[in-house]
Amino acid sequence: MMTCMELAEQIERLQPDASPQDVARLCLLLTNTVDDLEALRDRRALQDAWKRTGLKLQVATDQHAAMTEELENLAASDPQTFTQDQIWVLIRAIKVQSQVLQMYVGHALLDV
Repeated sequence: MMTCMELAEQIERLQPDASPQDVARLCLLLTNTVDDLEALRDRRALQDAWKRTGLKLQVATDQHAAMTEELENLAASDPQTFTQDQIWVLIRAIKVQSQVLQMYVGHALLDV
């Protein structure tokens, strides 16, 4: 079975300028998104998994950034006068945060 150390070495070969934090993050994300770590021994499979994971992370990051802006606007308003749309902003923010956390912990946190 492929170890985290072996996966990190593979990642460092593909991206030699990656920081140790980035390598560790990629190891975590890849192990949580791939069913068979052994398949990642193959350079092509690793690159494909890396691209899929990178796209998922980028989408989640973009959604998180947009939600952060909406939440900052919401925080400036009076909570006693929240509209239904503002409540939906809060619900969407919870869902987006859950998606980001799910990538890192490897399983669904909320069933929303």
